[in-house]
Amino acid sequence: MTIMSHLRGTVAGRLAALALIASPWLVWPAAAGGQGGPDADLPRQVEVIRTAYGVPHIYADNLRALGYALAYLQVEDYGERVPLGLLRARGQLASHQGRGALDSDFANRPSFTRAVQVYGELHEDTRSVYEGFAAGVNRYMAQHPEAFADWLVSPFTGYDVAALYVYRPSLGQARRWVRALEGVAEAPLLDVDGVAPAGAIEEGSSAWALAPSRTASGAAILLRNPHLSWEAGYWEAHVVVPGRLDFYGDFRIGAPLGIIGGFNRHLGFATTNNDVDNAQVYALEVDPDRADHYVLDGASIPIGRETMSLRFRNGDGYGLESRERLVTEFGPVIHRAHGRIYVLRAPEDGEFRGGEQFLRMIQATTLAEWTDAVRLRAHPRSNFTYADAEGNIFFLWNAAIPRFPHPYDEARAVPVTRRDQIWTALHELEDLPQLLNPVGGYLRNENDGPWLTNLRAPLDPDDYPDYFEAHEFSLRSQHAQQLIGGDERLSLEDVMLRKHSYRMLLADRVKSDMVAAARDAVGAAALDTDDVDPDRVASALTLLERWDNTAAPESRGGVLFQEWWTRYTEALDADADPARGDDTVEFFAVPWSSAAPTETPRGLANPGLAARVFPGAVAATVDRFGASDVAWGDVHRVRRGDVDVPVGGCPGRLGCYRVLNFREDDDGRRRAVGGDGWVLGVEFTSPLRAVSVLAYGQSSDDASPNYADQAAMFARGEMKEVAFTREDVERAAERRYRPGLE
Repeated sequence: MTIMSHLRGTVAGRLAALALIASPWLVWPAAAGGQGGPDADLPRQVEVIRTAYGVPHIYADNLRALGYALAYLQVEDYGERVPLGLLRARGQLASHQGRGALDSDFANRPSFTRAVQVYGELHEDTRSVYEGFAAGVNRYMAQHPEAFADWLVSPFTGYDVAALYVYRPSLGQARRWVRALEGVAEAPLLDVDGVAPAGAIEEGSSAWALAPSRTASGAAILLRNPHLSWEAGYWEAHVVVPGRLDFYGDFRIGAPLGIIGGFNRHLGFATTNNDVDNAQVYALEVDPDRADHYVLDGASIPIGRETMSLRFRNGDGYGLESRERLVTEFGPVIHRAHGRIYVLRAPEDGEFRGGEQFLRMIQATTLAEWTDAVRLRAHPRSNFTYADAEGNIFFLWNAAIPRFPHPYDEARAVPVTRRDQIWTALHELEDLPQLLNPVGGYLRNENDGPWLTNLRAPLDPDDYPDYFEAHEFSLRSQHAQQLIGGDERLSLEDVMLRKHSYRMLLADRVKSDMVAAARDAVGAAALDTDDVDPDRVASALTLLERWDNTAAPESRGGVLFQEWWTRYTEALDADADPARGDDTVEFFAVPWSSAAPTETPRGLANPGLAARVFPGAVAATVDRFGASDVAWGDVHRVRRGDVDVPVGGCPGRLGCYRVLNFREDDDGRRRAVGGDGWVLGVEFTSPLRAVSVLAYGQSSDDASPNYADQAAMFARGEMKEVAFTREDVERAAERRYRPGLE
């Protein structure tokens, strides 16, 4: 059985609930930051200057005041999303929203408990930011009660903010392991070719760093470009505490020190997601004589029990639900069967210093200081791409990776009888794949493994443990290599123009084979054209031959090509038979190969099938959009507020570097909902230069002037100049105030 036991109504459950409710960490301290208390003077300790597009420049006297301002302004721009996130982190949503929120509360309450337990271990600077952030939320809510639901009440404390940074293995991860242990197939999040379901977001990022030898100015250049949902809450800000930090970048809504990227005058960094294998399930034998014990090193050890009892809204009253979690010193028990307990051991479990690491990173002034901050390893699942004013560029495949004393197995529990069979230590930072100032003067990462970050200085996967990331090189990564892997010296403007490349690399690899197959079939009268005029099929093939292989707004042919490719891959998927051992489906004649990393994949695995589905692709395109030669931008739109404009870009699986994901609106047009959204480029000249764009604006309030004011600019592939020096900020000032000062 899975260990998610419910103890509703039992005596033990009621006693545990009373103990939990009475425990000191659930007595919420009277947090300052409302209209009075010790934080009442914080508004006088900070000045905010909003420049064009609502970008806030925060000048704070101290770190507590900085945290205060970050919170106040985030709530100003995003409303209840910020306090809701703190309430969720506390594990207290169900007491207001009902039983449906209990799963969230039971998942989050242990993190809150952990945050309280270790709060004193955080550096004083980190606690100051957290406590200031709580005070800022409290003050805004006290001053604007009409903007929040009656039940959404403060006060919040630094504990709530700290809980945002406590890592735990996800419930989804545990469920996937359990399903694997039970032999139940897991529905894939993506189809076998990596094609996302309709409307899904391809979460990822892109990052570039160019050394002085590759730039027109002789100064290093950094590109930061995360790809997430346009609901992800990226928020652009400039934060200054004299003598402590002066940093410009993105801050995720709901927290003061989220997964940050950006720059100070000395250095900058960007994050990209990685795919690490760092959690392992272990199978431990249950003591046959004591069912609540397991056996290790010949000793019988009790299985720990943690009971939580949480309140939930039940009509006009409240209910109480208790759940028990079984734990060991190695991690939680996620399954029990066949005389064994299955324990999930993950290195990030209980890690709480992620915010502290990012605070140190944004304060660093040298590569050595920055690396020392990263050495905390408190944010375990992002690569870092770095550049600085000294001309250094650096890439780190960052991960908290155990030193496994056994072959890693992501699909099977490893049986153990001794402690030394279970991992206990992590690889040191120096063990991880990394590149400093490589030949060729460039670094790039698009969420693939680290091995081909620079093709002139490739890393050999055989030099690293086989449980490090897989060797692959996506079409998006290959596109990036084409864009910056040469010898040209590039300006900041050149870099941003290339970042917005509309080329659809997939078309370069398969279009000619697709067209040739269809033309051969037309000539042999082998196509079923009952649903479409044969002349229209021939005309559509001519259209594709002339198409420029881009997803530019004015380009004609891309809409038809995408429909054709989708039908081809879906037909191949449908023909696959797992009973025949068809575990994967190959779409290409030549799959990707590390021997030809920038020329593969290419061609069609089944040209005849591609030809057969072509008439249907033509008919569907004409039926939906009125013509097969509809312009990409007539179909693909940026729609936000009053803005409704054409946009170029396509999903990364099609090989676009300007990545956009779309959902279909009621009129059949496709609205951008993810992918490129926040883009930043910085050149470390003196003074430095930077440009940025945030497609969905600084505010989620559709009544705000900053809700859609960057949308059209983003759609055109344009950027805004960043004001960074105090002189530039003063010249660009549009609003000046002390937040919360009445």
